[in-house]
Amino acid sequence: MARIKRGKTKKRRKKSLLKHAKGFRWGRKSKYRQAKQALQKAWTYAYRDRRVKKREKRKLWQIQISSLCKQNSISYSRFINNLKKHKILLNRKVMAQLARENPDILKKIIDQTK
Repeated sequence: MARIKRGKTKKRRKKSLLKHAKGFRWGRKSKYRQAKQALQKAWTYAYRDRRVKKREKRKLWQIQISSLCKQNSISYSRFINNLKKHKILLNRKVMAQLARENPDILKKIIDQTK
């Protein structure tokens, strides 16, 4: 059986990986082994933090809604519960946007649910 040499394939793979490591500091941008390890960590953190970002956004929305609820003398949890009881379908993202840009509209919604 013929011997298979992997020169071109290996070179292409290394080149591609080093291209992804462009902008890293020190040897991690130019040395294959260090670049490979750095990219493994970077991609792991990127995958994880795409999910963390969603959590953080939701926390921020809850804080924004909660602050307006406190101004109208109702707790956040009671407000959300009342929304569900009155079958008002607004998600937290939209309510947070209303709290920032048009607090009077959200205030009317809060009054309607009381």
